[in-house]
Amino acid sequence: PVRAGERVMHILLVSVGYTEGDPEVYVLPLAHATGAAEKSVRAQRGDAVIAQVQLAGKPGILYDASVDPAFAAALLELIGGRRRLRGQQGVLRGSTTPVYRRTLNGREAAPAEPARVEQTNTSFTYGDVFFLKLYRRLEAGENPDVEMSRFLTEHGFPYTPALAGTLEYRRGSGRAAAAAMLQERVESQGDAWSYTLDALDRYFENALAVGGTPRVRRASTAELLQLAGEPPTPEAARIGAYLQSVQLLGRRTAQMHAVLASDDEERAFAPEPFSVLYQRSLYQSLRNSTGRAFRLLARQAGKLPEPLRAEARRALAQEADIQKRLRQVTAEKIEAVRIRCHGDYHLGQVLYTGKDFIIIDFEGEPARPLGERRLKRPALYDVAGMLRSFHYAVSAALMNRAARSTSRESDTASLEPWARCWYQQVAAGFLRAYLAEAGDARFLPRSQSGLEVLLDVLLLEKALYEVGYELNNRPDWLWIPLAGIRELVGE
Repeated sequence: PVRAGERVMHILLVSVGYTEGDPEVYVLPLAHATGAAEKSVRAQRGDAVIAQVQLAGKPGILYDASVDPAFAAALLELIGGRRRLRGQQGVLRGSTTPVYRRTLNGREAAPAEPARVEQTNTSFTYGDVFFLKLYRRLEAGENPDVEMSRFLTEHGFPYTPALAGTLEYRRGSGRAAAAAMLQERVESQGDAWSYTLDALDRYFENALAVGGTPRVRRASTAELLQLAGEPPTPEAARIGAYLQSVQLLGRRTAQMHAVLASDDEERAFAPEPFSVLYQRSLYQSLRNSTGRAFRLLARQAGKLPEPLRAEARRALAQEADIQKRLRQVTAEKIEAVRIRCHGDYHLGQVLYTGKDFIIIDFEGEPARPLGERRLKRPALYDVAGMLRSFHYAVSAALMNRAARSTSRESDTASLEPWARCWYQQVAAGFLRAYLAEAGDARFLPRSQSGLEVLLDVLLLEKALYEVGYELNNRPDWLWIPLAGIRELVGE
């Protein structure tokens, strides 16, 4: 039970069992309303109504309490007051860090704003003071989002929201599970994905006005690294101010990795060297995940519409060549260390303030097990994720223009080389700034060949992971990772 003023709400923990796989526990905040309160909930947040009920003969509703400002205020009080709430089988316990008092600085936290539902979590804001994330799925063990936020806060990294507190659930003598995380709120203009799409709209409008066809290279990893090692070309000037922004993002990414690689004492974060055994293990992991993606694509290819079906068959015909390229990760000893990474790094995980970037959401890919998300990886894992995100952004922007009724088909066709030019210049700009900032950091391979091979296999693995994701979630977007694979293999 959660007391909110004179009302009592509840946090219900729901165990969901499956025919295959382990059960999962989900957080469901519940509140009850009758009379005028019921009418208000139905009018303002009808989507939050769960069931009609009768209690003691009085009709009312059960609804998701996360839409209620009183519930959000109670969560903040739980954390800020370091309170403990005992349930039927476990205990919720709030805790704070020094950031909590420093951020408040004697002020009262502003009233909570309505919940914002995301893909896997729910979040609340308290004026310009705090941001709270309620984890909808409880997983016992160290939550990488909380763990990484704490580490970066304690090590003074200024480009992520500082950790102010947590809410943990512990059942009996078992391991605690993160139920919520409280952070200092950062003002922003939105995420870097939206900022990038806006910049692409302006870029495409300018391209149509200028006309002509830009010079485009192949988008293979070797070409991108070569372009990154050269001074910006005349085509780079077409990108405008966004190119300076993406170079700043490259520097911030390298600075994040430098902090994550800086502590040799804390076991969970101490860098670990590449070994021959690890390189073989990495190859087997890449080989297995790639095989799964190709098997799924082979099963679904016949159901796809043309010309997507032809693209799928083209990718399937390259499986043997791709597997051969993955094996290159074992060809030479890679002199580098593995570190804790963001794990799910893309433009949607970065806020744009108008002048700088703030990196958020260190939870990792939600579909992966908790232990796997805490593994130490090559720093280039995050770099590959961001490069693929640039490719997604320009592809989505082109797709959006094609979908508009005012956009002529000929315009879209003429913009395709401009889109490829944008990706190459932006990816090269990001790499150029990242590599310059990182310098001779130990989290990067010492040899150019090691750098190229590692980035190449991670880009291929990421694109193939996206194939599986799009087949299961957004088949209309499948052409984006298929085009990415085609470009990575040099076509």
